[in-house]
Amino acid sequence: MCGSELHSLPEGVQRVARYLQQAGHAHGPQMLDGAARTSQEAADQLEIAVGQVAKSVVFKRKEDGVHVLVVAAGDRRVDEKKLAALVGKVGRADADYVKARTGFAIGGVSPVAHLQPPVTVIDASLARFEVLWAAAGHPHAVFPLDMVALQQLTGAPVVDVVELPAGEGA
Repeated sequence: MCGSELHSLPEGVQRVARYLQQAGHAHGPQMLDGAARTSQEAADQLEIAVGQVAKSVVFKRKEDGVHVLVVAAGDRRVDEKKLAALVGKVGRADADYVKARTGFAIGGVSPVAHLQPPVTVIDASLARFEVLWAAAGHPHAVFPLDMVALQQLTGAPVVDVVELPAGEGA
């Protein structure tokens, strides 16, 4: 993107596009025909595995109210006990809190370009995939990246923070 086409995009997508451009990321946001508010919707539209969707799940840290961002595989569920062991006790974040802290509506929360810097962790199970897709600031916007780029763009550690799927391990 050279800049002029940014003006026709929603504000959140423009913010993500600028962030990606400034970081030297090779791929800008892409607008989808339909909404991709859930990992399944995104996977269906992109014709990819649900696990390739790098979903952004926001929690509220109880001790100080800071927002905690978990970038998790779309086919996994965040284990709040594992997360709490890493960052402190967390609670669910409602839509107003998510919008105020990130600048994005639920269903379009990007892993980057938040209004306020989050505490961020990346789900290690995302490493199963060469190509990941993340929300780009709007329920209709996504961008591709890989695990290395996700770490570089967020500066976040890769950790075990999800529940094991039925039939795996333990």
